[in-house]
Amino acid sequence: MNAPTESMDGLDICRRYYEAYGKQMLDGFPEIAGKTAAALTGSGSECFGYDDIVSRDHDFDPGFCLFIPDESVLDRRSEFLLERAYAQLPDTFEGLKRGKLSPVGGNRRGVIRTGEFFLSKIGSSDGILDWKQWLSVPSYMFAEAVNGAVFEDRYGELTEIRNRIAEYPEDIRRKKLAGNLLLMAQSGPYNHTRCLAHGENGAARLAAFEFVRSAIQSVFLINNAYCPYYKWSFRAMRDLPVMSGIESELLSILSADESHESENVTDMIEKLSRAFCSVLSSCGLSDSASDDLEKHAYSVNAGIRNGDVRNLHILAATE
Repeated sequence: MNAPTESMDGLDICRRYYEAYGKQMLDGFPEIAGKTAAALTGSGSECFGYDDIVSRDHDFDPGFCLFIPDESVLDRRSEFLLERAYAQLPDTFEGLKRGKLSPVGGNRRGVIRTGEFFLSKIGSSDGILDWKQWLSVPSYMFAEAVNGAVFEDRYGELTEIRNRIAEYPEDIRRKKLAGNLLLMAQSGPYNHTRCLAHGENGAARLAAFEFVRSAIQSVFLINNAYCPYYKWSFRAMRDLPVMSGIESELLSILSADESHESENVTDMIEKLSRAFCSVLSSCGLSDSASDDLEKHAYSVNAGIRNGDVRNLHILAATE
């Protein structure tokens, strides 16, 4: 068997493993197979396509998620038969060894009830959420609910739910964006400068970090995309079309030495703030003609159609 190489991609490996063994396994259960979906989605860098040689110290193995509907459609005995068949699939594939499934659940591979998966991610088994739920679930959980790839969906339930939550409803997007823009305005152009004037370099760094954190959320919301778990946020920004390349500017702010480069950090923050103002106007998200991020934040919020959502505190949906 060939040893793994840096060019190997976990998502593609799992797809090939399904094509090689999973399809044949399902064909052995003709009455059950039509109620399944095979995919790789959820937690883990491989589900985002971000895995590399470092990722292979855990949860990097051939396998797939076999999603099935609730017990009213597919009973417990059928679930057991599929679990047993999955456990008997080959232990190695393309030089990689499969991980063992836990007998107490919580697995990232194997047979999974579709409703239970989405309930664990977004608090809804069918992907139907009211505006309060949309606002309360962290963006990285939505990202984990819709990432990866569906290899084959014979039943259609998995695809239907993924499509239902593929992106934020417009009012929700605006509420989250407005709050993060306001945090940017407060932490960057305002508090960062004031902290420096007070001689509080540590507080100034915190203000800069808060500016970057809120800017990252805002970039994803402008692109109407879910921001993944923080350790993948910079990697994911590289794939976004609007404000492409901004991750390098944000990284410069994070890595600057406040005690020696305070003016440079201030200039970078002001430059980025103006860039956000311009993008918000060009994308039709804000009616403000100002270079003041705070005014754009309130303009974005004013565009929310649902009065209940619009009238919530502007920071109600920040993460």
